[in-house]
Amino acid sequence: MTLAPIKVISDHYFTVSVPGITIGAFNECHGLSMEYDVFEWAEGGNNEFVHHLPGRVRYPYLVLNAGLVENDALQKWFKSTGGTPELKEVTIELKTQDQTAKRSWVFADAYPIHWSGPTIAAHGGGLATESLHIVHAGLKMG
Repeated sequence: MTLAPIKVISDHYFTVSVPGITIGAFNECHGLSMEYDVFEWAEGGNNEFVHHLPGRVRYPYLVLNAGLVENDALQKWFKSTGGTPELKEVTIELKTQDQTAKRSWVFADAYPIHWSGPTIAAHGGGLATESLHIVHAGLKMG
């Protein structure tokens, strides 16, 4: 199924897909990053420097803002998190206005931890937008 892009100010938007769930498109995506914890080890008898060793990889939550979700499947997935989380593989694609995919990222064992929306001012002419936060077990490499 091809999602119609939401009206955006920029040239790009993000789509979010989960197997079995049609989610929608978002103007903003934060958390597309990873970093190592760094352990410092001071070698005995050497005061010239400290060794820096890589530790665990950390992934921030994915935060998608200014979006519009297609149906209530996301709320149902969110509600199922209250018991045993329903872990899914989440794909985020960066697309242009003509729906050409520029980049994509796949995250393992993901589930929603925050949903809000739709938010719109009753007196305004803007779009109703939703926000979604997703926790995951890491970026899957090709």
